[in-house]
Amino acid sequence: MTKHSVGTREEWLAARGELLEREKELTRRNDELAQQRRELPWVRIEKEYSFETDDGTKTLAELFDGRSQLLVYHFMFGPEYTAGCPTCSSGADTFDGAVPHLQARDVTFLCVSRAPLERLQAYKRRMGWTFPWVSSQGSDFNFDFDVSHTEEELAQFLKGDVPPVVAQLATASGTDLPGYLAEGPGLSAFALSDGVVYHTYSTYARGLEIMLGFYALLDRVPKGRNEGDSEEFWIRRHDEYEAGGTG
Repeated sequence: MTKHSVGTREEWLAARGELLEREKELTRRNDELAQQRRELPWVRIEKEYSFETDDGTKTLAELFDGRSQLLVYHFMFGPEYTAGCPTCSSGADTFDGAVPHLQARDVTFLCVSRAPLERLQAYKRRMGWTFPWVSSQGSDFNFDFDVSHTEEELAQFLKGDVPPVVAQLATASGTDLPGYLAEGPGLSAFALSDGVVYHTYSTYARGLEIMLGFYALLDRVPKGRNEGDSEEFWIRRHDEYEAGGTG
């Protein structure tokens, strides 16, 4: 452990009180941002999309499954992958148990990926998840919501120095760099009103940390995330960690 300041209980209470005020302000600010998200204009979905599901082919409207709100996690599992992205998989461990609670609030939650449905189903069984997962293979859905990319779009990025961690993730997903980077994660929300589907919100990059519940917990322990500048990516699928974790 890094050397750290040590004080009395009274000093800790004083410092904690100051921090608490900042935490409360952050909470209030988050509430304001949540309201602003809900106030974004809705965009009517004009294009027809089809998805392969456990119950056959469905449209985007049919994915709502009788509810008025749909939350889609764009899970990185492309046609070239043999396994889901380890980071997306760690997030799935967090949101898998949230599905019934979301359904109780009129929200259908599911994951969408471009890999064939049978490959998604097999991986889901391996990981022990129960959330709905559908395939958008052959559809423009992922491209239209900026989570899948063409070879032309990737060409310039691949000419540069790709971080070693990306190569590690590609290997862990059973594909090469172009195959891995053709996919990206995202979270999109939709509303269904009078038979019309609307896109209401999407977030990417660090906006997706809400899907990684363990990060918020790590932020509250002495070492924090403890990721430093290491080129070795620490996140694994839950069945790949050594017993007892790491030191």
